[in-house]
Amino acid sequence: MKDDFYNILGIDKSASASEIKKAYRKKAIAYHPDKNPDDPSAEEKFKKAAEAYEVLSDSNKKARYDQYGHQAFEGGGFGGGSGGGMNMDDIFSQFGDIFGGGGFGGGFGGNAGRRTVKGSNLRIRVKLTLEEIANGVEKKIKVKRKKVAAGTTFNTCSTCNGSGQVMKIQNTILGRMQTSATCSTCGGAGQSVAKKPTNADAQGMLATEETVSIKIPPGVVDGMQLKVSGKGNDAPGNGISGDLLVAIEEIPHDSLQREGDNLHHDMYISFSEAALGTSKEIDTVTGRVRIPIESGVQSGKILRLRRKGIPSINGYGTGDLLVHVNVWTPKTLNKEQKEFFEKMTEDPHFQPKPEEEDKSFFEKVKDMFS
Repeated sequence: MKDDFYNILGIDKSASASEIKKAYRKKAIAYHPDKNPDDPSAEEKFKKAAEAYEVLSDSNKKARYDQYGHQAFEGGGFGGGSGGGMNMDDIFSQFGDIFGGGGFGGGFGGNAGRRTVKGSNLRIRVKLTLEEIANGVEKKIKVKRKKVAAGTTFNTCSTCNGSGQVMKIQNTILGRMQTSATCSTCGGAGQSVAKKPTNADAQGMLATEETVSIKIPPGVVDGMQLKVSGKGNDAPGNGISGDLLVAIEEIPHDSLQREGDNLHHDMYISFSEAALGTSKEIDTVTGRVRIPIESGVQSGKILRLRRKGIPSINGYGTGDLLVHVNVWTPKTLNKEQKEFFEKMTEDPHFQPKPEEEDKSFFEKVKDMFS
């Protein structure tokens, strides 16, 4: 089991955005590798703190984490943070502003002060059937992304000497203050294009079409966003590639309606089928099944098919399929049929005599959710 993100940062779920940022800054300073050269575990703690902050600092990711835990971001290579696979360049490029304009290093030495440029993210929408959501699926999607063209070479930026940052000195009423800012020449990459193919753009990038394999875990929810790391646009100057963000769209099913992890199906039977009993085939997300209907069944009865619903994305089992029995009343009758029902009107077997087990609709709904 992965460590709880709130425990990693030493905060509780009610922490505000500023408290989350403050807690992360404290942990990042404490476990920064440059401050702990003799402690091999410090870098791992540093990465865990960054992963926790990446999720908890984003209101959408935080909401999904609070509801589903780590499972909301795992499965098939997806990560809400980075699925535990964050490297130091990821952290420096994404969270350098935590320590102000001077870059992530905060004066700890090494190359930590250099800002690593990350390419832009790409967003796509993937439509899934209810069966694909229930069973999980692998989709191969064609994605247009910018990549560094073959043959492109880079020189160290002469403005910032490869640091990606330029220093500025300002005179204030408190004296001279030194600050740093992103180099406008290279955009923080520390490199500039030296040579590129004629069909590439000014940054040496070329638009290409690539087939990306996306493994989608069972139980995803309509509107959920998954991430495939490194499948967005490349960054100029051989930086870190952006991510591919995958938005899930659920295709409505012909006969099943989803409610959380449970599914609902409306079954219609005739008067004669209700009186004599019958069996009906219905669709489920794992194939068709035949359901026996006992004689004398009442309209509104709910049949529960356990574990025939949707697997929980947080790993807490599988929902049920609830079959709602509806006795269909014919809207038109011929002469013979009318005569038959007129005779049956006074028949004691056709008189409503609800028993204890014939609960009201309200009681059935209450039982269903108990």
